Amino acid sequence: MGGNQGAPAAQGGFDWSFIAMMAVIFGIFYFLMIRPQQKKQKELKAMLDNLAYGDMVMTSGGIHGKVTGLADTVVTLEIADKVRIKVARSAIGAILQKSGQPAPTTKA
Repeated sequence: MGGNQGAPAAQGGFDWSFIAMMAVIFGIFYFLMIRPQQKKQKELKAMLDNLAYGDMVMTSGGIHGKVTGLADTVVTLEIADKVRIKVARSAIGAILQKSGQPAPTTKA
């Protein structure tokens, strides 16, 4: 007659399988999203640190030019004969051709 025969007993414990599932999801997220982004940032930093005079580069906006001046945060590009522009170092998107030339010496 109407007892509690089919009702499950209430469990009062911590569900470790949920924590394990979340850890696996975080691990997958880390290896598919975070780690490749960090690797890409390291490669970009190395590229920008290795800029040299005479390198042919392309900016993130698509401007092609030859490096004629380097500063901490600014790069001077020659985009045509006697036409030079200054762009942020972070705006350099790719090195198209390395020059292999040492930096010019300045006379003081």
